[in-house]
Amino acid sequence: MTASPNTVRKATTPQQQLAKGFVFAALGLLLFACMDSATKYLTEHYNVPFVVAIRYLVHFALMVLVLAPRYSAPLLHTRRRGLVAVRSIALVVASLSVGIALHRMPQADTTAITFLAPILVVLLACPLLGERIGALGWVAAVMGFMGVLLIARPGSGLDMIGVLFALLAACANTAYQLLSRMLATTERPIALLFNTALVGSLVFGLALPWTWDNQTPTYLELALFIGMGAAGGLGHYFFTLAYRYAPASFLAPVVYLQLVWAGILGWVVFGNSPDHLSLLGMLIVAASGLMIAVKSRFTKKSTT
Repeated sequence: MTASPNTVRKATTPQQQLAKGFVFAALGLLLFACMDSATKYLTEHYNVPFVVAIRYLVHFALMVLVLAPRYSAPLLHTRRRGLVAVRSIALVVASLSVGIALHRMPQADTTAITFLAPILVVLLACPLLGERIGALGWVAAVMGFMGVLLIARPGSGLDMIGVLFALLAACANTAYQLLSRMLATTERPIALLFNTALVGSLVFGLALPWTWDNQTPTYLELALFIGMGAAGGLGHYFFTLAYRYAPASFLAPVVYLQLVWAGILGWVVFGNSPDHLSLLGMLIVAASGLMIAVKSRFTKKSTT
């Protein structure tokens, strides 16, 4: 028995598209949180550019070894090379800035400041991408930011250089997210992922001889270096894929889930259990994402 045309047409509804975008974004954000925890640990023993360089080189090597033999043409083919290159450079700046900030500040404070990026994405999605935000979207974005403040409560005894680099990372990440949305309709996720790995490897690889201090890593550090590169690659692949199913205005509040993952990992890995205000902030962050999901669902229904 074959499916009717109507069945095929309804196989993927707008709500299912948004759900796929949410799942891919959540998985990518979990991997980003794992990568940040590994980065923070490794920067206590190695300088930041070296740690970021190894991350990109491992990411690039895995792509070449695993994907290049089968997807060599899709990896290299892009339609808008200029924007793809700018997107990759934005991620390079964000990666280095976050690494420096993590080295100088606690992970929660660093993450909170860099999470100004989703707010900026919401502000810029309308004029740059033509996406309608709506009142409920603005409320959800503000709620997410309030949740960030409750979790990290920045501003008390923070290293100012670290704060500046965290702010720079937020600006660079905003450009990266907006460009990801713009390019998702014309570029393959695998090509975007490969270009970020390539540009990052070239930039940090050229500086590697001046950043390596001839220190031999332990087995644990070696595993963390490899895992960090793999987590970064898979995380960016999942998050880029999410933009193919959901608009930037929908994904902006969803990215606050990374704070939840960061709180869990901070407790498991570093023994930092969140206090009551942090837990409240996590609930507010989750609620903001649910508000956007409900808004998008009812908006789609009202237009059908």
